Amino acid sequence: MSYIDIEYPTDKKSFYKTLGEQLREYAWSERNAYASMANASAVLKIAFPRANWAGFYLVDGESGELVLGPFQGRPAVTRIGYGCGVCGTAWKEESAQVVEDVECFAGHIACDCNSHSEIVIPLRGGDGKIWGVLDMDSVDEGYFTDADREGLERVMAPLAMRGIG
Repeated sequence: MSYIDIEYPTDKKSFYKTLGEQLREYAWSERNAYASMANASAVLKIAFPRANWAGFYLVDGESGELVLGPFQGRPAVTRIGYGCGVCGTAWKEESAQVVEDVECFAGHIACDCNSHSEIVIPLRGGDGKIWGVLDMDSVDEGYFTDADREGLERVMAPLAMRGIG
């Protein structure tokens, strides 16, 4: 299946409806969670033109850290501790993080000096446990909003509930 370029709507409601359709087509239809995450990160990187990184960190039960999973963007930190940085904070607090300016986030872990804002969405499986996070960075300060948090939580739900097991 080859990717078909589309133009995403500018209003958030229509944008997330279209993004959800794209994710169903290219990511959620796959049984393997890793393959789903790989295509999801590609779709997200296309859908958010000012994003410079889109990908996943997965909970490693042995080490108690988040470990780098499928992503699109520059190479990244491979392990993040519980409660560390934006991703570790989202995991610890079990809530999405929308950071307008990463320079103002105490303990921010810089992977790309071009990143100025970030959004992290915890992925909670059917058993209620967080098994990973979606992480997205942007070159623009204030790029991600609460509307993006709500929209991403909604469109990521099919993957989140399935988990990686």
